[in-house]
Amino acid sequence: MRAAVCREFGPPETVRTEDDYPAPALAEGQVRVRIGAAAVNFPDVLFVANQYQLTVPVPFIPGSEFAGVITEAAPGAPGFTVGDRVMGTAMVGAFAEEITVGTSALAPVPRGVSDEAAAAFGVVYRTAYHALRTIATAAPGERLVVLGAGGGVGLAAVQLGAVLGLDVTAAASSDEKLAVAAAQGATRTINYKDASLRAALKEHFPDGTDVVIDPVGGDVAEPALRSLRWAGRFVTVGYASGSIPKIPLNLVMLKGCKVLGFQIRDLMANLPEAARRDQAELYGLLSAGKVTPYIGASFKLSEAGAALRHVADGKAIGKVVISVG
Repeated sequence: MRAAVCREFGPPETVRTEDDYPAPALAEGQVRVRIGAAAVNFPDVLFVANQYQLTVPVPFIPGSEFAGVITEAAPGAPGFTVGDRVMGTAMVGAFAEEITVGTSALAPVPRGVSDEAAAAFGVVYRTAYHALRTIATAAPGERLVVLGAGGGVGLAAVQLGAVLGLDVTAAASSDEKLAVAAAQGATRTINYKDASLRAALKEHFPDGTDVVIDPVGGDVAEPALRSLRWAGRFVTVGYASGSIPKIPLNLVMLKGCKVLGFQIRDLMANLPEAARRDQAELYGLLSAGKVTPYIGASFKLSEAGAALRHVADGKAIGKVVISVG
């Protein structure tokens, strides 16, 4: 099969497309999916560079999100049949024509949703929705600040925040990203490359904000935390800036605020009922057409390295997808 393969750790350009990579074996309880589209996430870049929390031995096929059609099912694979359109997640393996996974990793693609949109939906929307719904317990009417609002998680949080009835402020590093965030439901925008984030938030919210969602870290985390009102909630979900911030704990004490965080892969193990509830609600929003991933760039399978570079350089707005089918 054709696949984009990482044979040595390094920059995105080390990923090359091969025409005769061995197709994955089908184990008991698994299905084979012919992939139509895959989505690119920042952790894919980290896996290729061997800078993620976990190491995947080379050679491997990057990519954690995909959508396509089931072409084969092994015994003990319940819930789906050959011919079903599905979207799913895996640690690696999505930048290829085929992938084999257990059915627990899959969900049906709602009618009218394209492979590209389905592939782009899973990780960032689950991260953003869990962060808002379960971790921050955000309520309609509350003031939400989203950092990195042009990226995958950030733009999903903007869109979901608006759908959930929050007053959304989008903060990002360019006017282009902020224009998209405004179109996705942000009430106001802040370019933190051109202006002081702390000053802008104080001007907009002299009494403080309620919730901050931060997938960026770095220099913007502390000023955003300073913007919180008493008992506000700051949720850290990633460090796309490449820098993990060091927050002065006296700020937490003085504000009586909560600093929270989670990894999406740990939520089912630690909060299974909330994870199932969130998943059902989120899938309902997608099925009803109330949320749709914004796809800012699309690449061919032969351009997987370029797609990873696009994400690594912070050029992505919304989601980046790879067309496979």
